[in-house]
Amino acid sequence: MGIELLTLVLLGCILVTFALGAQVGLALAGIAMGVGYLSWGDTLFNIIPTTIESTFFSFILLAIPLYIYMGQLLTRSGIGDAMFNASQLIIGRVRGSLAISVIGVCSMIGAMVGIIGAGIMTSSSIALKPMLDRGYDKRLALGVIMAGGSLGILIPPSIPMIMFASATQNSVGRMFLGAMGPALITIILLITYVVITCKMNPTKAPLDAENDIQVPKGIEMFKTIRDGASSLVLIVAVLGSIIMGIATPTESGAIGVVGAIILSILFKRFKPQMMHKAGVQTALLVSVAMWIILGASIFSNFHLLMGVQNMVASFATSIDLPPIMIILIFQVIMLLLGFIIDEFIIVLMCAPIFTPVAVMLGYDPIWFGVLMILNIVIAVQTPPYGFALFYLKGIAPKGITMMDIYRSITPFVLVQVSVLILCMCFPEIVLWLPNKMMN
Repeated sequence: MGIELLTLVLLGCILVTFALGAQVGLALAGIAMGVGYLSWGDTLFNIIPTTIESTFFSFILLAIPLYIYMGQLLTRSGIGDAMFNASQLIIGRVRGSLAISVIGVCSMIGAMVGIIGAGIMTSSSIALKPMLDRGYDKRLALGVIMAGGSLGILIPPSIPMIMFASATQNSVGRMFLGAMGPALITIILLITYVVITCKMNPTKAPLDAENDIQVPKGIEMFKTIRDGASSLVLIVAVLGSIIMGIATPTESGAIGVVGAIILSILFKRFKPQMMHKAGVQTALLVSVAMWIILGASIFSNFHLLMGVQNMVASFATSIDLPPIMIILIFQVIMLLLGFIIDEFIIVLMCAPIFTPVAVMLGYDPIWFGVLMILNIVIAVQTPPYGFALFYLKGIAPKGITMMDIYRSITPFVLVQVSVLILCMCFPEIVLWLPNKMMN
């Protein structure tokens, strides 16, 4: 069976199994093993132990449970709520201030959690009801939570970035730094959109003094700002330890966990049951993530052994198109994949195949990796089948329909598409900071 036909068979099997609701990791591994057995015979099963060894014993991937646990500790200790209150104090009583603070805070909560689904559900549980209770337009409320929560994977520490670095043997620190510029531009543009929208249509964000946030006085104001700023300082410390070469990504994850525990103790938010619940939730998320990683890795390794990378490289060099058009084709493919699979699988399936081709065309792998993360952020929010849409629907109150969610996200997705195009046209937006700080 030729690699072209094999690729079509594999993709067809993926669509069928996902449509039947099969578990993602088991489906991908099962497809690879089934098709591989028919193509190669028993020899193919040698892939399984080598993939398990490279996946479960990867030093970089050990950072994933640590970052997830850090995020669970921060959100369950109430520091996430404190971030929300502190941002409201800083912004003040202006029209749309709640939506503005939601974008910033949900982005940071998403970054702490490290996974799009968990980030959106955590953010919506904290911010959606207050926005609706204060009379905000439901589409604006849903849109800012979706945009902010999903943006968390673009803000270090990011689990998909760690996966990309592991799959392509690139620097996690450079990935983290490269994503900071696009993340900052995206947040600024999203806030600008909210400000302009609220100014043009004041009914979207009513300015009612009775419903507005009550500004604490004296010691309470100090506690609110202190608690809100603490998680930001911790994330900066975690990232800084990687950039300065003090710690590896895995060691910085441990620093983050210890820091989260210390903060919860210092601010009298520590409870033994909090650690237990955070540990159980982390174990559930990590177990799901690792099964997906294993299944996707088996599928990807089988596809690579069959020669898909050479097929893609030959295709890229044979067609008479500028290199940037090849990159654009890759972006479209990943965008379409985002309609049916989540961020983990897109990274694990596409990074080993597309990144070497991008490097062969003369592009920096960090630049391409950040483009991939930006693309994933857009893909999982895009109607009708983006995974993030269903995460938000699952936690939204009664009366919120899928059509409301579809309409709410459209302008925010357009903003993020513009950032993706901007980074494609001007690679220095991504590369300037890592080149400056890590050379």
